[in-house]
Amino acid sequence: MKMKKFINNPDDLRQELLEGLAMVYDDVVKLGEGGLIVNKKLDDADRVTVVSIGGTGHEPAISGFVGEGILDVSVPGDIFAAPGPQLTFEGLKLADKGKGVLFVVLNHAGDLMTGSMAMKMADKAGMKVKQLVTQEDIANAPRSNADDRRGLCGCIPVYKVAGAAAARGYDLDKVYDVAARLADNMATISVAARTATHPATGDSFGELSEDEMEVGMGQHGEGGGGRMKMKSADETAQLMADALVKDLELKSGEKVMLFINGSGATTAMEMYILYRATIKYLAEKGIQVVTGLADELLTVQEQAGFQMFMARMDDELLELWNDPCRSPHLTK
Repeated sequence: MKMKKFINNPDDLRQELLEGLAMVYDDVVKLGEGGLIVNKKLDDADRVTVVSIGGTGHEPAISGFVGEGILDVSVPGDIFAAPGPQLTFEGLKLADKGKGVLFVVLNHAGDLMTGSMAMKMADKAGMKVKQLVTQEDIANAPRSNADDRRGLCGCIPVYKVAGAAAARGYDLDKVYDVAARLADNMATISVAARTATHPATGDSFGELSEDEMEVGMGQHGEGGGGRMKMKSADETAQLMADALVKDLELKSGEKVMLFINGSGATTAMEMYILYRATIKYLAEKGIQVVTGLADELLTVQEQAGFQMFMARMDDELLELWNDPCRSPHLTK
């Protein structure tokens, strides 16, 4: 299918979308040098700060979660591409207010390479930075080999919990510990009913037939190996919830966070129906959903489908998640 998008020169996509974001939410964020998206109150931060990186094209992630009580700096790359290490280092330097920086990186090859190089630069500069990698996609590796798992929408609650911990005055080690505890107890699985096109090239990420869906498809069209006939909302929710419950080894009486993250062309109607179905199914297993979202958080342009995310919650993580925050796409 031919791409139809309201864009200008494809070479200007990153700059124009970042300028637009900063204009819409100019009370919360500002556009920094090189396209950094910066918490407008960062200059007053006498605390640990939180930085993350990632390609543009997945809006509102990642830059839509910069603000108060959440991310302090987002280092955006080109469409679906990691930023360079020098810009990432500049973002870490900008964020550093003397109390240390938590650096959250999603597990994708380009992001990891950039993160590794930026960490070496930060270490050479004598900065206190701890890196946390999110890797919760259960489709492409077992939990025993979690280093091979892709990072999906689980980065967002990690930003929020880390940002809340930093706002409470936790030191860097404790901010890292609570963020890592969440990261170690979360899992995501995705499903696509229609793939996206790359906005800079117009190339399709692949084709799915009208009566087909694929469980496990990655954020950039990576195959998940789970092609099957389209199923109803209840059937799809059960299939995906079962996989997450098994991966997390959830038992009756446990409490979880639940996200239904729309991939870009999934309607609110569908997300609400899927969320409802999942809560009912988990309740039958004695698993309580204590908090969650059904929204577009990390998208893949016009891909139709969603990511189902679950995380085992304890009292401290739930309190941190519920602490106040203010960002373009999440305010509590």
